[in-house]
Order: sequence, then C-alpha cells, then structure tokens
Amino acid sequence: MGGAVTAVSSNGVYSFTKPNRESITLLAGLGVEGDVHAGVTVKHRFRVAQDPTQPNLRQVHLIHEELFEEVGERGFQVAAGQLGENITTRGLDLLGLPTGALLRIGEQAVVEVTGLRNPCLQIDNFRTGLLKEVVGRDEDGRVVHKAGIMGVVKVGGVVRPGDGIVVELPDGPHRALERV
Repeated sequence: MGGAVTAVSSNGVYSFTKPNRESITLLAGLGVEGDVHAGVTVKHRFRVAQDPTQPNLRQVHLIHEELFEEVGERGFQVAAGQLGENITTRGLDLLGLPTGALLRIGEQAVVEVTGLRNPCLQIDNFRTGLLKEVVGRDEDGRVVHKAGIMGVVKVGGVVRPGDGIVVELPDGPHRALERV
C-alpha cells in the first residue's frame, strides 16, 4: 500500500494557507522545520488556549489531492497548501488508515498517524460553503471528516514532491482514526 507526495507546504506564521515549497524538512518529535505548528506541545491556537501543555499530535498535516478534485466538481477551486496541509498526497487512502500507521516518506522520513484533522470555520472563511463539503455524513448518518489526517514525526528527513509513500500498518486490531 502506497502513494506519492504531490506537494509540500509550510508557513512560519499563523495563516490558514501554506505556500508550496521545493522541499520541507521533518524533524523527529517536532514536525516541519520552520512551520508555525512545529513543536513538542500543541501549537494550534484553540488548543493552546485550552491547555498549552498538551502533546502536539498535529505536527504534520497530510491531505489527499483527490479531495481537491472532489470539491472541484462542486465548484470549489482548491490547490495544494490552501487548506493548511504540509504534505499533499495522491494514490493513498489517508482517511482509511488506522491510528498508529507509519508513513515512510521519501528516503528516510517516518510519520506516525495520530488522527483526523478536525476542520474548523476557517475553511468557510477561505471558501464559503467548503466546510460542508469536507465534513459530511455517511449512509448511516455518521459524521465523516475528509480534511486530511494528522501525524507526528518519528524519523526526520527531507520530503519533496515526487517522493514515494509506503504504509506500514500497526500490529493487532486496528483502531479507526478519530479527530485530534
């Protein structure tokens, strides 16, 4: 099971979108070098206000490029980095991964999946109505979050567009992703 990196993005200041880069460097236990969300403890403003000592389970945000095509069919133009993700992927069912899955990205980086991105109202500030497209309900009425996944960096390394992604599933019963 695997896919590829199609874009990488980072931003050193708080902003909803992140500019695309030629490469990003993942730092073990911290996140994306120079990114405002890098750190051992939470950096998301809402979570910092609640408890700044919480561990940062949101060091790296990954989103599947296929989502841009899906929302594009509904009239929403979205490009890599515009939803605040660090790594844009293709060919990988990110939302179907279990908690604890390892993503081996490029030559050496390893990201452990911690959960689903919990999208906020900033998405509607970016494109009015887009939040409803990335948070929906399945056939059984359960809430479905489509705005990507979050992870922590286990092994650092440089990540570039075109790098492969190999998934290593955890042992034992798999736990579905929950919001983090």
